[in-house]
Amino acid sequence: MNILKKPSWYISENEVTDESLFDKRRDFLKLGAATVVLTSSVMEKLSAIEMTKRDPLRFTKTSFGKGLEQNSFHQASTYNNFYEFSLKKSEPAKLAHTLKPSPWDIEIKGEIEKPFTISMEEILSSYPLEERVYRFRCVEAWAMVVPWIGFPLSHIIKLAKPNSKAKYVKFTTLFDPKQFPDQAKGMFGNIPYPYVEGLRMDEAMNDLTILSVGMYGKTLAKQSGAPLRLIVPWKYGFKSIKSIVSIEFVENQPINTWNDINPKEYGFYANVNPNVDHPRWSQARERKLGSFFKQRTLMFNGYEKEVAGMYKDMDLRKFI
Repeated sequence: MNILKKPSWYISENEVTDESLFDKRRDFLKLGAATVVLTSSVMEKLSAIEMTKRDPLRFTKTSFGKGLEQNSFHQASTYNNFYEFSLKKSEPAKLAHTLKPSPWDIEIKGEIEKPFTISMEEILSSYPLEERVYRFRCVEAWAMVVPWIGFPLSHIIKLAKPNSKAKYVKFTTLFDPKQFPDQAKGMFGNIPYPYVEGLRMDEAMNDLTILSVGMYGKTLAKQSGAPLRLIVPWKYGFKSIKSIVSIEFVENQPINTWNDINPKEYGFYANVNPNVDHPRWSQARERKLGSFFKQRTLMFNGYEKEVAGMYKDMDLRKFI
């Protein structure tokens, strides 16, 4: 397997800005539209998050998302859908201490030249990392803007050398009930694990699609999908699968978890579309975390120019 060397334009560690305790608490107070009353439980939660170790990363800044107002780290890391920990959005930040993101290996398999396994250490030492500020839109009609750090998924695809049968890419989250409390519920749980997602090959190769290893200058928070997650900014958030352990190249469209659970409400493509409502949530407008007023939802979450061509011959009301 060929391993790329670090490029000369990596920035040094002393150029990575750390979050100060003052800024963390100030940003935490901004969470929500009104004043947050700091009860002892809230302070305990805040302290636990501040104590969570995240390592600084070396990366280059890009023009992606230039001009967008970013959410704070605390807004992005204390309001999470990570059902392997809990169905409540506030709980993953408190429960994620059970996740052990190192050592961590990712299996690359399926319709490729030669299956192999790559470690997070190899990824971090081999691929040029970029910071990209992306809009993030949940199907539940909330949104945020996050500075993700990662690299295009296409780098892994090119390394894997898929054959002509590879039409889709299937991703799988770690299955380990000791690390993920909701997985321990087994048949009495809400979701069939492990969590699975998929992309069509052209979507996977699109330059906007990245594998993220970090956020806000450091490695990913555990509750945000450490150590490796997918980011597909023009799709609803459930497509951006967390804590990936397997990337498989397949011939047939994989059945992603939410489509398996409820095919009437969740499709395979999950493109952000203000003109097609979810049965329980209007998609015409969204509320950004920390904002009181809703804003208009943008087609493809604002990335129409870059991705609309992939769906030009598709009925987006049918292929949701």
